[in-house]
Amino acid sequence: MTDAKENAGLARALGRVASGLYIVTVRDGERANAFLASWVQQASFEPPTVTVAIKQGRPADELLCAGGGFAVNVIGEGDPNGLMKHFGKGFGPDEDPFDGIATELGSTGADLLPGAIGAIECVVRSSTEAGDHRVFVGEVVDGRSYAEDGLSAVHLRTSGFHY
Repeated sequence: MTDAKENAGLARALGRVASGLYIVTVRDGERANAFLASWVQQASFEPPTVTVAIKQGRPADELLCAGGGFAVNVIGEGDPNGLMKHFGKGFGPDEDPFDGIATELGSTGADLLPGAIGAIECVVRSSTEAGDHRVFVGEVVDGRSYAEDGLSAVHLRTSGFHY
């Protein structure tokens, strides 16, 4: 079999798996972080759960491993509030990811972004390693809609082997 990463057709096909665009916010006491995510998916109806994948070793990964609350903030089509630009750059463990960004405190303690079209609050129920990423399963415990008629941003990659 050919090395998968050398298979251009496979790279294109994987890249065409559509996803949304989200800002995942996580807080453990005074430590907070946030990241731009596209690998988020609803996983169950009862109880409602979502999965979130993050590259292992990132500061938010450590906070999620602590098992607290997190929020999935849904970016609107066209990103009218510039959330992708702000959060896409990434943040170190000692940087304030919310500097200059409006936030609300969610019921789980996670920061919610009113500039998104909605926020889904979760508590971590489990996690598993998945290659270079870790997948967290979060039970949905609360949520808000900030734009009743807002449409979610959709993301397609040119290659399934990198962001």
